[in-house]
Amino acid sequence: MEPGEPREPQEPREPGPGAETAAAQVWEEAKIFYDNLAPKKKPKSPKPQNAVTIAVSSRALFRMDEEQRIYTEQGVEEYVRYQLEHENEPFSPGPAFPFVKALEAVNRRLRELYPDSEDVFDIVLMTNNHAQVGVRLINSINHYDLFIERFCMTGGNSPICYLKAYHTNLYLSADAEKVREAIDEGIAAATIFSPSRDVVVSQSQLRVAFDGDAVLFSDESERIVKAHGLDRFFEHEKAHENKPLAQGPLKGFLEALGRLQKKFYSKGLRLECPIRTYLVTARSAASSGARALKTLRSWGLETDEALFLAGAPKGPLLEKIRPHIFFDDQMFHVAGAQEMGTVAAHVPYGVAQTPRRTAPAKQAPSAQ
Repeated sequence: MEPGEPREPQEPREPGPGAETAAAQVWEEAKIFYDNLAPKKKPKSPKPQNAVTIAVSSRALFRMDEEQRIYTEQGVEEYVRYQLEHENEPFSPGPAFPFVKALEAVNRRLRELYPDSEDVFDIVLMTNNHAQVGVRLINSINHYDLFIERFCMTGGNSPICYLKAYHTNLYLSADAEKVREAIDEGIAAATIFSPSRDVVVSQSQLRVAFDGDAVLFSDESERIVKAHGLDRFFEHEKAHENKPLAQGPLKGFLEALGRLQKKFYSKGLRLECPIRTYLVTARSAASSGARALKTLRSWGLETDEALFLAGAPKGPLLEKIRPHIFFDDQMFHVAGAQEMGTVAAHVPYGVAQTPRRTAPAKQAPSAQ
């Protein structure tokens, strides 16, 4: 070909062997890269009436000891100012934090098995904080990657009146008076306490332990013990072995847990179920255990384990179980659990409770 002579057009070359495969691989890698850059898509919030709703106060979910001190000693204006100044500092996890994380772990498993079902745990942050404090709470929730979309911030008013509107199955708070109000309204509730030391709990299985009398069951039997002593109690339980006890304040929550457990059982996952429940009672098995178990059976309920301690301390056994939360109506059992590293929650129900004073001493309301 002479210089300046136009070239003849050439046929386009066919891609070499493996070129399509290499291009596809590059595309897939690029897609993964950009997917990781994009914000993670969070699941859709269920309708409250379809879900198991857990309402948690801000002081139950996070540690707010310093903030509570400022609120009590210096008042609400200084408290709000402090929160605004520190709103980019996440709160430290509080006693309900591991429980909430375990609820979310169960939700992930449920959504894998039932993508379109709304029968999951729905967590609501229920607080009487001023709305201005909400930014720090939101920042803290995002910092720990919690899925809490529903907030109720009442600006100093009691949040109890909203619990039924949210279809609440369980309310956890650090404020004992608010918990009493909820119990009086017929809502399952407990005052949650931090353990004396930190204990590692399961990241993949939600473990919930219940006392029996005045928690799952009514306080009928405790009334007999208080009025007539243990011997009369044993006689009464034997005579009424086949008569179910009336329900206690947390029966409905156990029922909700059982409903979710059955969703795993129906998929052949009983042994791999990420929810495990325990009955931990001071009753003795031989003299009064049968009535407790038969009561649960009459309700169509069960616990995975039933531990009858015959009056022995509960703390050492709970240390072995390592539940995310343990419910009891008597504070000395709650204190014993705390000492052994268990997150314990007091259910203020029944004859064992200290009577309320008619004219309580005036104290500053808590900033939940």
